[in-house]
Amino acid sequence: MTQIDDPVNAPVQDITTSAGPSADYTAADISVLEGMDAVRKRPGMYVQGGTGIDGYHQLLTEIIDNGIDEGLAGFADEIHVILHADGAATVTDNGRGIPIDIMQSKGRPAIEVIFSELHAGGKFGQGAYKVSGGLHGVGSTVVNALSTYLDVTVNKHGHLHNIRFEKGLLVKPLRDEGPTPTDITWATRVTFHPDPSIFKEFDNQFNYDRIRNRLRELGYLTGLKIVIRDERTELHAGQIKEETFHEKGGVANFARAIVTDDSKLLYDQPIVMRGKHSDVEVEVAFIHANTYASDNILTYANMIRTRDGGTPLTGFKTAYTRILNKYARDKNMIKAGNPVPSGDDLLEGIYCVVSVKLGDPQFESQAKVKLLNSEAQTAVNAVVGEKFAEFLEENPKVGKTIVEKAAEAARAREAARKARDIVRRSNPLENDDLPGKLADCSSQDPAESELFIVEGISAGGSAKGGRERRFQAILPLRGKILNVEKAELNKILKNAEIRALIGTIGAGVEGTGDRMHFDLTNLRYHKIIIMTDADMDGGHIATLLLTFFYRYMRPIVEAGYLYIAQPPLYRIMIGREKKGTYLYDNDALKVAVAQANREGKKYDIQRFKGLGEMNADQLWDTTMNPETRVLKRVGIEDLIVANEVFENLMGTEVAPRKVFIQENARFAEISV
Repeated sequence: MTQIDDPVNAPVQDITTSAGPSADYTAADISVLEGMDAVRKRPGMYVQGGTGIDGYHQLLTEIIDNGIDEGLAGFADEIHVILHADGAATVTDNGRGIPIDIMQSKGRPAIEVIFSELHAGGKFGQGAYKVSGGLHGVGSTVVNALSTYLDVTVNKHGHLHNIRFEKGLLVKPLRDEGPTPTDITWATRVTFHPDPSIFKEFDNQFNYDRIRNRLRELGYLTGLKIVIRDERTELHAGQIKEETFHEKGGVANFARAIVTDDSKLLYDQPIVMRGKHSDVEVEVAFIHANTYASDNILTYANMIRTRDGGTPLTGFKTAYTRILNKYARDKNMIKAGNPVPSGDDLLEGIYCVVSVKLGDPQFESQAKVKLLNSEAQTAVNAVVGEKFAEFLEENPKVGKTIVEKAAEAARAREAARKARDIVRRSNPLENDDLPGKLADCSSQDPAESELFIVEGISAGGSAKGGRERRFQAILPLRGKILNVEKAELNKILKNAEIRALIGTIGAGVEGTGDRMHFDLTNLRYHKIIIMTDADMDGGHIATLLLTFFYRYMRPIVEAGYLYIAQPPLYRIMIGREKKGTYLYDNDALKVAVAQANREGKKYDIQRFKGLGEMNADQLWDTTMNPETRVLKRVGIEDLIVANEVFENLMGTEVAPRKVFIQENARFAEISV
């Protein structure tokens, strides 16, 4: 008999006849996926991000969150995360240690049940954890199911106890490994390796910056000592990289850290509000800067980042706008004839952290992107309403500054509305004065339609000649578009190239105080591809376009519809080759030249200085053909880092830009 250890690759019994499915539909036709089998066959139902890079990192997040919960419960003050050279990860905490005693109802050790059965853990009642974010038996079990192996060691009762699983199946039952060495200070150590047969969509590797930024957040929110160690020396100039986060300033320092340019701050210190309402602990901190963004509000529930906000965000916005509006009216700060600030006007330039702690958090899904508990909204509303009103009365100078910022935003919104009306009246498909002539595709289906935003008229001509007209549209732009990081929206909307982009894409534009004007359902293309020359100028143009999409069409980025084309830098023809090989970077060229030299063959190298140097066939073969091209999807992994990148690279201040470029010059790509 053959033992099957991998439920994903296990053979499936054929219950149909050779003639096809049976006409009878009986109980024999019904399959029930249970436990690890269900998780491995349908991972997208259990982990945020499915089998992509988000799901890959979510595995580590789940294990980290369990350690954080020990800290929240008051039993741990130190967490270590190690990224191993072989692709595995280890998380340790110095809490109580996962229970190893026998569960009477199961007849097995609790640690085995926690990692092998869904919905088994210590976080469903209030006995072991008053506040928690992770769920033993949901997060832990899913990590186990989707890993090549998972190894857990618990330091308990003076001894080490070890258990091991492979692809979710128990291979080494819990056993006593002997007395604990004196140099071991942790209580629980979990090591796992994500299964590459599950995560096939990308180069399986943990992203150091992504994990670091999450741990940095947790350092601010918890006050715990958190250490990350990366043993992949090839990523760090031959060195092991280690960082420690131990922040005692809490949400105040966190809100302050989100602002990357101190010179733009409107006042010195963050406004901090703390309180408890109906057993919900609330911490809020915010500070204002002279920027145009109104969405720099980070929300956390039991230290879990809720990216879509939910009830705490609603509670904050409701209380904040109510109190600030009342304050402005009572003090007669809005002059007659001026537009009344909207909710988004009042929030312009805010950098805010909202953190709640509560028992039995109800998230929208296992992805935990939104908190649903109504009591959290009530608590945040109450605490912010009371504390913010007190602050404004005690600090009238800061209150006046915030209201004046909102009034300025309202005036800019009104000017932008007038400029937007001009854009609406200009149909990009009919207007001959636009900077680039749109060559549209014939398909009316956005799901299959692609828009190439091309640098220059010459390249636009090659792209138009080489494209597949049925589903590929070409929009050439003349020169560099406006740097939107330095301009107000009304000026941005008067720029001809940007007007062409807005009208062609068809979904509108986000703007201060007027966010509802962007509607993703009206998007005409589900692949928007930035195609620029593979040189410094092309990179600058691509960055300008990325900045525009990030600031004013962010839902396109969040939906995964924005891409960057990867045109080749070289073509090498070795020996008697007629077509040659296209190469996309200098390293590939070195390899090809070395191979030709080893074989004693002559070679000819053509360097492409721009897209316009390629004929239509070459551009199609290398950059536009869906079967052969290389595209890089643009994503927003972390709001803090994304803001920092764009403000440093594209903002008005020269010094931060110089420092950023010096520190990151060795990187060939910047992922935002």
